[in-house]
Amino acid sequence: MAQILYYLPGHGGKLDSALGKELMRRGFDIAGRSTTGEFNQLSFSDQAQTIANDLESGFWFENAKIVANSFGAYLFLHAQALIPPFIGKVLLLSPIVGEFTNDEKMMSFVPPKSDELKNLVDTGKYPTPINIEMHVGSEDWQSSPDSVKAIANKLNITYSIVPNEGHSLSKKYVGKVLDTWLTP
Repeated sequence: MAQILYYLPGHGGKLDSALGKELMRRGFDIAGRSTTGEFNQLSFSDQAQTIANDLESGFWFENAKIVANSFGAYLFLHAQALIPPFIGKVLLLSPIVGEFTNDEKMMSFVPPKSDELKNLVDTGKYPTPINIEMHVGSEDWQSSPDSVKAIANKLNITYSIVPNEGHSLSKKYVGKVLDTWLTP
């Protein structure tokens, strides 16, 4: 019987495509939330609460695994703020951890409730999961490596900044991470 893994894709992502497909290829049944359709119509607070409810009702055990990518990681971070420190394993790939600006591309993004997350972290009130790691590309302009490093250091989270990689981490790199991270 396959182990169930909770997956949160990036904005507009589905559970059965890209990384979700790779997780299924590796023998996992996938649960979680596609960031499309009905779920995407919920307010940000309701999305975070739904994820928190999912985790507490079906994934609250030490062998539970959560994989979240990009905006899905941001949703997870906000859901985690609503519950005690998660007791399973958490892998965040290219996590959005707050607002970002890229002057070169003349683009910026301020995700919902970014001040709330920052305040919880800065005041030491964020309930950090027990076993969590983050991976971000050194050239990622959406998930600022400096911001990931700052939040990881404040929360004592293991992190990796991947040289010469952008927001979409390479399949080769993610494959190596999964080879290690998915083992019991």
